[in-house]
Amino acid sequence: MNYFWAFVVGGALCVIGQLLIDLTKLTPARILVLFVVSGLVLSAIGVWDKLADFAGAGATVPIMGFGHTLAQGVEEAIKQHGFVGIFTGGLTACSGGVSASLIFGFLAALITKSKSQS
Repeated sequence: MNYFWAFVVGGALCVIGQLLIDLTKLTPARILVLFVVSGLVLSAIGVWDKLADFAGAGATVPIMGFGHTLAQGVEEAIKQHGFVGIFTGGLTACSGGVSASLIFGFLAALITKSKSQS
């Protein structure tokens, strides 16, 4: 059942994103920011942990999980470093994922051949 609920919740988040693209004039960048902020807000009000326990990777893998990771990183850094943690916590918490995406994106660009857009 864990796989089922992960698929349902992750799919529902994707459907919401697709509906926002199709039915609104929001740009993909604004939708991305909306999902990140939604994850942050759900983390702040204490709903995120319940959603992640229920849906597993269906909730944590999409971009909303990035917002939650940012929030948790800032929270922990504030406890350890005080005010400075506001600026460093999110970067520290997400540095591994951001670095991996940059490295693998670069490697993919090296091994594939780009095609003209026209």
